[in-house]
Amino acid sequence: MKKMKFAIIGYGGMGGWHTKYIGGSDVAELAGVYDIKPERNELAESRGIHAYSSLEEALNDPAVDAVTVAVPNDDHEEIVVKALNAGKHVICEKPVTLTLESLERMIAAAKKNGRVFTTHQNRRWDKDYLAMKQIHDSGMLGDVFNIESRVHGNRGIPSDWRKEKAHGGGMLYDWGIHLIDQMLMIFGFENLVSVYCICDHITNKEVDDGFRLDLNFKNGQRATVEIGTYNFIAMPRFYLRAEKGTAMIRDWKDETEIVECTAWTEDNVIPVKTAAGLTKTMAPRNETTTKTYTIPRPEADVHDFYRNFVKAARGEEPQFVTHDQMRTDLKAILAAFESAKTGKTVAVR
Repeated sequence: MKKMKFAIIGYGGMGGWHTKYIGGSDVAELAGVYDIKPERNELAESRGIHAYSSLEEALNDPAVDAVTVAVPNDDHEEIVVKALNAGKHVICEKPVTLTLESLERMIAAAKKNGRVFTTHQNRRWDKDYLAMKQIHDSGMLGDVFNIESRVHGNRGIPSDWRKEKAHGGGMLYDWGIHLIDQMLMIFGFENLVSVYCICDHITNKEVDDGFRLDLNFKNGQRATVEIGTYNFIAMPRFYLRAEKGTAMIRDWKDETEIVECTAWTEDNVIPVKTAAGLTKTMAPRNETTTKTYTIPRPEADVHDFYRNFVKAARGEEPQFVTHDQMRTDLKAILAAFESAKTGKTVAVR
């Protein structure tokens, strides 16, 4: 099968990642890159990558079937719409854009030109997230009523455009979009009811450098997503509670630890001393009512994102990251900002 040729717009961190990603692809190949900074185009050429002299040259290249947009968030719409109007299929880095009105203009351009347009939600292939989804979907621990998802670091926001409000910086847009999307994949995009958010401004007063976001769903399920950039001791990556037990993943690379409750009651619970008092309520269970084990990390191949995109462009299967999902992800982000500003729970409609 003939590979689809891509031009990458923006040759920074993510643009460079996409060039390597496509370089080893079985469905895509790289036509070239373009960046507004001459030194980045020169760097690409020094690495044997063709650099276009302008955005227009890249979009007018008849050999280019699709464009991957990897520029600062506030520039997404202009480039995406130009690429769609030039007849190219488009992958846009996340967050897809900064307002719902902007997203609707991008979707309208895709429909008008009959092109596939999606956003790069690559963390749908994270194995830690997939382990949580597996537990939820399989019912192995019964109904899941709460999942907590955290990513903690201690270096603040990188010293580039991600720390500036004008460019759509901050952690809600940067990392929040990933963790929200993962939770909506687990609990259902259609089930999101409301959010409550508190933002941190520890190292940056202009944009959020961390946040805690509670997501509430129709059936009473709840999720918490949290990003911290000033945490010198990280909390577990995932913590799941269900009717039959608890699951935890301590770090990205770890397997899932599970303690399953095999019997609810036990005879003769012995009180334990905690601090200055006794308690039966918090007394640890014995081994006759619980079972402890680990489950292996699921298999996943992040390049399935590009495989799906190419097949969708050829009309062979639906695109995996849909327009409606993009809308709901962005609605959740915007509601989170409103909640952080007002201090109130905000409905997501």
